[in-house]
Amino acid sequence: MKIVVVIPCRNEVSAIQECIDAIYASELPENCQLSVFIVDGKSDDGTLDVIKELQQRYTSLKIVVNEKQLTPFAFNLGIKAGTGADYVQIVGARQILSKSYLKKAVETLSENKEIWCIGGRVHNVYLNDTGKIIAKAMGTSLGMGLGNFRTLEKSSFVDTVGTPMYPYWVFDKIGYFDETLIRNQDDDFNFRVHQAGGKIFYEHDISIKYYVRGNFNGLSRQFFQYGYWKVFVNRKHRTVTTIRQLIPPMFVLYSVLLIPIALIHWLLFAISAIPMMLYLVMLIYFSANQAQNLKQFPQLMYAYLILHYRYGLGYLLGIFEFLLLRKNPSDSQKRLSR
Repeated sequence: MKIVVVIPCRNEVSAIQECIDAIYASELPENCQLSVFIVDGKSDDGTLDVIKELQQRYTSLKIVVNEKQLTPFAFNLGIKAGTGADYVQIVGARQILSKSYLKKAVETLSENKEIWCIGGRVHNVYLNDTGKIIAKAMGTSLGMGLGNFRTLEKSSFVDTVGTPMYPYWVFDKIGYFDETLIRNQDDDFNFRVHQAGGKIFYEHDISIKYYVRGNFNGLSRQFFQYGYWKVFVNRKHRTVTTIRQLIPPMFVLYSVLLIPIALIHWLLFAISAIPMMLYLVMLIYFSANQAQNLKQFPQLMYAYLILHYRYGLGYLLGIFEFLLLRKNPSDSQKRLSR
């Protein structure tokens, strides 16, 4: 049996060694051969120096150059480099696998042929105070939405997972990741898995540690792009892939409409503002419940507002550009946040 681990990477000097060490410390099935491909987008921060040092310790650690420097190209380069593997595990450079992740994932896939993809629980961790706030917000149902795999409390079938493992034959059957999708390429691929008759499983007993972004500007761009590119995926498949994705853009529109309603009649505004009041109550409750001091309270509220409104605004821009104007993604939305 052969497992290939693919790590898309660019300028991750602070996390890459912990990521790689965790992979090689993993429990593995019997008679298992492990290969790891770092698909590097021309890092210039010392990441490659760290990897080359680690190659002296791990002989199956390989570097693949990603000339395009974008995520879907990295996925595909790593998968193709692992030809002949039985299973492909995709791991972000800031994702640290739990010791049992690979073994448990392989066991589940081998015992349940209807499952084509499996992923585990996410423990959001941080490197600074802002990252701590973001991790708290992203770890709640208010922040990420009901039904999101990041907030589930038990194993279940889902529409997508993070840090996925696939049997290699899945790529032979449905193709590779769509390289036109700078964001949401994993959502698109997993939607295609469902279309082809496969199932995706969230396993609560395996987990990763994920280093969240440590600044609000990066979080803002990240979630704006999530919303923006989600519409491009919808246009590609001519359907809305999940219902919960519609809530943020609808709430943004509702928030804007409250302004003219207030000018029309105070009673109409009072009735229309009830959902907003309920939202504010939840915002205050979750922020107050998580805040460890007075300083964190407004920061948590701000983080939640970024998650909701920036995703919603990105989605609305996507509707305007992709569905109304029939344009392709703008170059400004191809630059990833860091």
